[in-house]
Amino acid sequence: MANLETSLKECLGSIDGATAVALVDYTSGMALGTLGGGKTFDLEVAAAGNTDVVRAKLRTLEHLGLKEEIEDILITLSTQYHLIRLLKGRGGNGLFLYLVLDAGRANLAMARHQLRRIETDLEI
Repeated sequence: MANLETSLKECLGSIDGATAVALVDYTSGMALGTLGGGKTFDLEVAAAGNTDVVRAKLRTLEHLGLKEEIEDILITLSTQYHLIRLLKGRGGNGLFLYLVLDAGRANLAMARHQLRRIETDLEI
């Protein structure tokens, strides 16, 4: 099992093209931990904004009566991928990992696979 800091570092260190990562509480919109980003990318603002995306999708599933769980949500921009992975493990209810990838350097399938593995090892 890995703690939050170790897991965030592993995201940036082992996922090709990763430029920022955060663990976010979508009930409050607060980032519980962040790494990366920089002066041109405010990770706190992005994390808070993506809570609206998660909440909207959860509401939509509820209105449709779908008994499905969201694995991840992908937002593609011209130069970036934004990957939102809802945590399912013990203590992960209401949390998601938010990963920003450089689209020119990232392998999206591998990033999803590695993020899933990191989520499994994350101890909250």
